[in-house]
Amino acid sequence: MLFAHDTEASLLAAVALVNSAEEPDTLTTVGELDAFYREHVYTGSRTHDWVELDQVRALRAPLRDLLTSSRDDAVAIVNRMLADAQAVPQLVRHDDEDWHLHATDRSAPFAQRIAVETAMAMVDVIRADEMSRLGVCADDGCGGVVLDLSRNRSKRFCSPACSNRNAVAAYRARQANA
Repeated sequence: MLFAHDTEASLLAAVALVNSAEEPDTLTTVGELDAFYREHVYTGSRTHDWVELDQVRALRAPLRDLLTSSRDDAVAIVNRMLADAQAVPQLVRHDDEDWHLHATDRSAPFAQRIAVETAMAMVDVIRADEMSRLGVCADDGCGGVVLDLSRNRSKRFCSPACSNRNAVAAYRARQANA
């Protein structure tokens, strides 16, 4: 494991949230937000309304900027996110999770909790000088964000669909040249 479990979970959730803005948009209903909440095992209060959905959707662009920025730019973004939320890191244990960091109250708005958890995860990425683990999909027609947690740093595509599309294109190009 490259990062602590909570760091990896927060990064995976942030990438999924950012990539939900790619066509087709997969975060357009409160039900889809509910599924995102369950899939990424968030805890804390929810309002389950369109305002909350809009707040979470509005996070996608700033998180994309954070995840695709240079290390020094990421530091400024992280510091601003944590200051805006008046984040206070604390060790917590809940549900089936062992001790891990939370830096905002369970009653804070869901969008704020996502922003703070992502910022806290990025603290680990920045401190470990592992910004190269984040990038943009190698598929020319895709703008998705890639989180590479592999040992050999070989992940190039944001999804199996992009990977498969490029593999098929490469195969067809080889067949055409043969």
